[in-house]
Amino acid sequence: MSTYKTMSYHLETERLILRPWAESDAAELSELVAERGKDAPTVEYTRTVIRKLLTETATTGFALLPVQRRDEGDFIGYCGLITGRSTVEEPEIAYELFRRAHGRGYATEAAGAVLDAAVATGRKRLWSTVATWNTPSLRVLEKLGFERDHVSTEDSGEVVWLTLALP
Repeated sequence: MSTYKTMSYHLETERLILRPWAESDAAELSELVAERGKDAPTVEYTRTVIRKLLTETATTGFALLPVQRRDEGDFIGYCGLITGRSTVEEPEIAYELFRRAHGRGYATEAAGAVLDAAVATGRKRLWSTVATWNTPSLRVLEKLGFERDHVSTEDSGEVVWLTLALP
């Protein structure tokens, strides 16, 4: 039995809405993954990923959420909490946006809403892991108050581990 409250799965900011996944998000999520420079996963495969995310949410009480712009209503990426390389007690914050949405403060805005939601669950610390080359993501985390903890070397390269103590 978890001592943490369930995270809110519907978050709103001035410009963004973060909401639960729907299988209808599969095509856009597949497109976003393809921007990493690899082949796009099939929409059917991406639907199974979404089902897995929803199952994990039911198990952990926190979520990775699609991000859409409030006025335009378009899917621009995702942001939320995951177990990732961490734990249910101290989850990771994760986010990824389409390149067309970069440089506008959306990641910082979405992540700020997720931080508030994490605080409301009663958690005391969050982690984030980011490739050392990903300067924009590191800048977002710095703006949010995350501090470098250590660097590890993985098959994909060097990864910075950052942490944030929650109030």
